[in-house]
Amino acid sequence: MGFRELQQAYAEQFPAVGLVGQTPLVRVDLFRDEFPEVEVYAKMEPFNPGGSLKDRPVLYMMLDAFERGELSGTRTLIDSSSGNAGIAYAWIGGVLGVSVKLVIPNNASAERKKRILSHGAEIHFTNAHDGYDEALREVRRLAHSDPDRYFFCDQYANELNWRAHYESTAEEILEQTEGRITHFVAGVGTGGTITGIGRRLKEHDPTIRIECVVPDAFPGVEGLKPLKDPNDIVPAILDRDVIDRMWDADVDRGWELSQSMARAGLFGGQSSGVYMDGVRQLAAEIKKGVIVTIVCDIGERYMSTRLWDST
Repeated sequence: MGFRELQQAYAEQFPAVGLVGQTPLVRVDLFRDEFPEVEVYAKMEPFNPGGSLKDRPVLYMMLDAFERGELSGTRTLIDSSSGNAGIAYAWIGGVLGVSVKLVIPNNASAERKKRILSHGAEIHFTNAHDGYDEALREVRRLAHSDPDRYFFCDQYANELNWRAHYESTAEEILEQTEGRITHFVAGVGTGGTITGIGRRLKEHDPTIRIECVVPDAFPGVEGLKPLKDPNDIVPAILDRDVIDRMWDADVDRGWELSQSMARAGLFGGQSSGVYMDGVRQLAAEIKKGVIVTIVCDIGERYMSTRLWDST
């Protein structure tokens, strides 16, 4: 079944799963005076029950596994996460009655850790100094060491990850912009968002540009993968062919734009400001167009980090 069909099939029994998706698309006026012929819109994914866009792919992956009987009995779902997918796994696991274990770097924000634990999931930490790729290696070691105990959801390679965005997020963007979108700006976490949305938008109109922002490994951006080093793990589901250009993310400018967005009533996390910096650079270049980006999660999730120290 497709994303919407599977969601609807389970929504009567588990009403919370019916709340995922159909998030607002909001006009962003931060650059209107500077670039009056550029329309900027942000997809507000904090409106999902888990507070981030990760609810979409995780719901699809978990309902599909649940439907196929992979999560029956005492089997535990296991995966790695920088935090937001972990929250989605945790709350959906709680709703479905599925045991969840998550492998997360120990520098994930305290808010994310507490939210995951509040839903009854277990956390296995890896050393943040070894990078997020170490969490990926560790979850594979654990899953392969006891396949009868664990169901490895593997969001970095699960095709339903990108399909969730292809079938839901992108369709909503096309409907909400009445198909007028000219550019989409995002980054790479698992690769699911930019791959799924990019493929659907390109099908609608091959001239739509897919712009990808990429951070350095340090200081990094929670939720976004560095891809500049040859040794960086590239997500299996990432379709580089759908990306028209990769931009170097400026974390400092991104954090400043997070403050500006907050004062405009758009309270997003670290990636939101970095995306908006990419939007601003793009607007300065194109001078005219309809740009859509994503507010991936909510700003409260970063109160224990340095993101809001300058406010």
